Amino acid sequence: MDEPTPSQLIDQRIAELGDWRGAVLAHMRALIHQALPDVVEMWKWRGVPVWERDGILCTGESYKAVVKLTFAKGASLPDPASLFNASLDGNVRRAIDLLEGAAVDEEAFKALILAAAALNGAKKKR
Repeated sequence: MDEPTPSQLIDQRIAELGDWRGAVLAHMRALIHQALPDVVEMWKWRGVPVWERDGILCTGESYKAVVKLTFAKGASLPDPASLFNASLDGNVRRAIDLLEGAAVDEEAFKALILAAAALNGAKKKR
């Protein structure tokens, strides 16, 4: 029997959640693909959806009360819309915690994805 692909595992996670968290994760995943159609989906650390291009862009974790999108190099990204609202004290990562019913600025989120990809690409070219 073939192992499921990372994308299939992410599909399964969304279905397993079966509540607002699955809907939010699916919506944010769709925004990531809109911003970066060639993004690579990975499944790491025993069950964390990860989106990559030239390195990790962000992860999508689901907890009881929040869906957390953690940007691997978020501290280095411009965030004019102040989407980052968690993990603000570190020197590298930044996260967006989405609570049930929270709205996200979709264009600002897609801009963060593009900025993360550009940062990874710039580091790769060195």
